Order: sequence, then C-alpha cells, then structure tokens
Amino acid sequence: MSLRNRRTLRRPCASRWPLAAACVAALAATPVAAAGATPAVYAPRQIVVKYVTATAPRARAATAHAAGARDPVVTAPHTRLLRLAPGVSVGAALRRLRGQRDVAWAVPDYRARAAGGLIPNDRGEGSAAGDWQQLQWNFSGPFGVNAPQAWSNVAADGAPGGRGVVVAVLDTGVAYATHGRFRRSPDFSRYGFVGGYDFIAHNRFPDDRNGHGTFVAGTIAEATNNHYGLTGLAFAAHIMPVRVLNSLGEGEASTIAEGVRYAVKHGARVINLSLEFSKIVTAADIPELLEALRFARLHGVLVVAAAGNEAQAAIAYPARARNVVAVGASTEHGCLADYSNDGSGLTLVAPGGGADANLAGDPNCNAEGPAGRDVFQVTFTGSSPRRFGMPSGYEGTSMAAPHVAATAALIIASGVLGRRPTPAQLIARLRATARKLGGGGDESLYGAGLVDAAAATAPGGPGAVPR
Repeated sequence: MSLRNRRTLRRPCASRWPLAAACVAALAATPVAAAGATPAVYAPRQIVVKYVTATAPRARAATAHAAGARDPVVTAPHTRLLRLAPGVSVGAALRRLRGQRDVAWAVPDYRARAAGGLIPNDRGEGSAAGDWQQLQWNFSGPFGVNAPQAWSNVAADGAPGGRGVVVAVLDTGVAYATHGRFRRSPDFSRYGFVGGYDFIAHNRFPDDRNGHGTFVAGTIAEATNNHYGLTGLAFAAHIMPVRVLNSLGEGEASTIAEGVRYAVKHGARVINLSLEFSKIVTAADIPELLEALRFARLHGVLVVAAAGNEAQAAIAYPARARNVVAVGASTEHGCLADYSNDGSGLTLVAPGGGADANLAGDPNCNAEGPAGRDVFQVTFTGSSPRRFGMPSGYEGTSMAAPHVAATAALIIASGVLGRRPTPAQLIARLRATARKLGGGGDESLYGAGLVDAAAATAPGGPGAVPR
C-alpha cells in the first residue's frame, strides 16, 4: 500500500440529479468529418448556414433545396436555420452547401451542456442531500478533480458514472459481498463488482481484512446518489477485486504479478496499484512484475500506480516502471503533499490529503500553516470487516492513485478518445488536460499537474475523435 494512516499506522511495504448551475458552455465546431456525430453533440436534422450578402432569395432557396434542406428560419442577417429532409444526413448536406459559391459558411447546429455539473444527494456525515461535499474536497473543492462537471460530461455522452468499464483494484481485497464474517460495505452496490480472486488465500473470495482496498475501491466506484455516505468518481464502473496484499498490507512481487495477469485476462480496462516497494528495490529485483506490466500494456490495459510516500525525489516501483501512470499526492491547498515522492517519471498528481510540502516560491504551499484535510471514503472504522464508517487518518499516494484510475475509466466510457483508446492515448489525454500547479517549471514535482476529470472527459481537445 501507499498509505499514511495516522489512525492505525499500519505501515505497509510500500442521471437524474438537479443542475447545479444554469450557465452553458458552447461546444467548438468541428469539420464535416464529424458527420457521424451523435445527437448529444449536435442536432441530427438541422444545420445553420450563412449566405454571402449579395445572394438573392431565390438563389438561397435553390441552394438549400439542392442540399436536401427546407423550412428556413431566419436567425440573423443572411443566416438561416435549415431543416433536413428525411434521409438526408448532416454530413451530406454540409458537403453540398460548402461547395456552393453563395455560401459563406455552413455548420451543424451544435448542442451545449450545463456547465455547473451534477450534484448527487449523498449525505456524508451531514443530514442534507449533497452534504458529501463537506468531506470530499478531493472531488469538488478548489483543488479537487472537478467531479460534478465530469459526471455531467459522461452523462451527456450516454455513459453516466463510467458505466460498464472494468477497473481492477489489486490491494488488500474489497468489502464487496456479505458472506461468513464478511460484510459488503453499506455504500457499495451489489451489482458493482465483476470477477475477482484472492491470491493470498488462493480462493475466489477476495474479502478485505484491512480496509485499505475497500477505501481505494470506494474512491473509484462507491455507490452514488443513494442518499447515503459518500460518492465514487466512476460510480457506475465495475470493480474487479483482486487480493494481492495480506491483512498487514504486504505482498510479494510474484503475487502482484499474478494479479496483474489475472486482471488483464478477465477483462479489466484499468488496473489500480495503490502499493509501493521499498526505495532499495530496483527493476532487476522484480522482473516477474515488470513482465506482467508489459503484458498489460500489450493487451491495451492502463496501469495506474502510487508514486510512494517517502518524500523522496524518486518514484517507487511499480509506478516507476515504463508505461505505468505514476501518481503523486496533492493537498487540499493545491500543494505537493509533504510525504509524496516526486521526480523524473512522475506522470501527474491527484488528491492524497495531509500537510503541504515545504516548497519555497510555490504560491499554494504553506508548510508552516495548518495541514490540509485527509481524504475520506466509506471503509472499516476499526479492524473488524463488519463495522463501517468514514474514518479520518487516510492520506497518501494510495489515496491519490484511484482518482486517476477512475478518471481513466470515465474517459473510456465517454468515448471522447474513441471506442477503445490505447494506454498511450489515455496517458496523453490525462497529461494534456491536467491542471498546472506550482510556481512554474515544476514538472519534477507535479508531473503534468493535478488530474482534472472534467477537462479529461469534455468534448474535443487533445486526442479527441470527431463524433
């Protein structure tokens, strides 16, 4: 694990929500190559055209008729909203209109979406709907990941909550079901899990004996908008629980490698590794795990890992491995956390909680001030796998990594990068849409910046495919 839990100090080896605002953001126009776009992007049977000033009304009508359009509506000088005849596609009409000399421009009638985001009714520790925001600064605060707008984005794309994407959580297990002495977390849906295996006990029941894995899985896909507890960033994704760490949060490289291969073979699209090895462990020491990570990459599975909690200028393995997303931790203030590893190879940061690092010149850092809050999620309140709550004391790059894994799941579900984006495309999108932190030139401390789930799932932008 990559956790700093002051409460237990188990030091390991490593859419039907109301609109929150009424403002709208216009979508950028795209070329006619977007002719196959879905209705969520633009109206399927109408276009907007502007004619050159000297064009006579009869000529305009003839041009529109030739393109398969009719019923012109005046929207501005020389500009008309045209309805398309049945069987005429937006792309075909645009191609015809743009080839006419009397047409200044012609575009689809693009749709906008509410910019305020969607606010679930989960209550957190409060009594009112939406009180989850009092605890989950990491999702909706000034230096959170912009979860409400991300939820709005993917809902508009027809994939609310990252529906259907499988994220494997390789950890201490997950409180995914009720059987024997184990209980399913009260804020998990019984339908939110798929597959799973326990590589410690060697059976098909990857129950959590620690609480760490349940916390991580909750950050990714805790039940949301259920009037209870907290929220999950990719709340409709499926969690594949894979137990590779024991009750003390420890596990061998060979076991983790088995878990990685299992997740790949059983349909995971994203793997979360909130765990780290000692700083003395090198690539030569864990060849079996590095081979498993390459196996994941070759099969199109993105691997996200915690950068480590030693405040070192070096990333811990497995996050240090090539083609793995290495995630550092940021605080509620937008500063690097004082425990987070950094350095060359850091991909980006995500909320991990705790105190600011002492970084002179960084406007968001105040190491002498009060520490930022922990990260909260529903998990064990003690050592019993039958008692749940929202305990304090959780901070670390373990808490940061699942924010990125969940964001990747939302990107996949949104289709913004196409039907099946590669790990390289996902990493490029995560980096390109991250929010810059620091005083400038701080890539070694923050990588590309703070993960931004809203920007990563918004239409258009780096790597986006026409729709």
